[in-house]
Amino acid sequence: MSNPFEIALPVQTGIGVVAPFDFALDRELWRWVPEQVCLHTTRLPYLPEPVTVRLAQALGDPHGVRRATRDVLVPEPLVVAYACTSGSFVGGAAGERALVRDMLEAGAPAAVTTSGALIRACERLGVRRLAVITPYVDDVTGRLLSFLAEYGITTSGSLGLGKLGDIWKMSYREVLAAVSGVNTTGADALFVSCTNVPTYDLVAPLAGRLGLPVLTANQVTMWAAMEEAGVLVPEGSFPAAPKIVGAA
Repeated sequence: MSNPFEIALPVQTGIGVVAPFDFALDRELWRWVPEQVCLHTTRLPYLPEPVTVRLAQALGDPHGVRRATRDVLVPEPLVVAYACTSGSFVGGAAGERALVRDMLEAGAPAAVTTSGALIRACERLGVRRLAVITPYVDDVTGRLLSFLAEYGITTSGSLGLGKLGDIWKMSYREVLAAVSGVNTTGADALFVSCTNVPTYDLVAPLAGRLGLPVLTANQVTMWAAMEEAGVLVPEGSFPAAPKIVGAA
């Protein structure tokens, strides 16, 4: 009789996640990855600030990012993802590159950010005009549009919801209402910003309704992280989403 304790553990691929202190959608990240991927998440230090440009800049503080990266390296992930959209676009293209450099200098084998992942997805899909929805106040939304412009991506329409906190409490109904309020005419895709905005179950129906690829912050972050980790995502893992990870 075989020994039941000789059953081998499945081989897993680790992805480290550095998230803002208020990140509340861990479960959504897990839904974007296949079973062989294990997420190791840590938080940046708490900051008693509303969601403004000042907070976004503070979330990208090199000392905090490097420390969080070192913390999440203990279980030996193959890549570290900085999972914050505003924190990775607020400093423009140079600021996003600096975040990646900080994580690599802290020891990450590979590193991606949410905003860098968005650019990667847009380049793969040939997106030059993007409709944008954000939960942010106008100053923060403006930084995102400027970041996109640095990569030659124009904005066909944008809508910011002006939230200063508790973004993770948004309902699907609120997200859908925002989509109905943004101009998607002439857009190549729609992007819903912020890793704290719940979107997973909306991607497929929205893509079908709009006839456009729908990109979301957590979605593109996990796409890029898995690509860097060498994970081939099974076809159909991303409902109504373009196949960009592991694509030929």
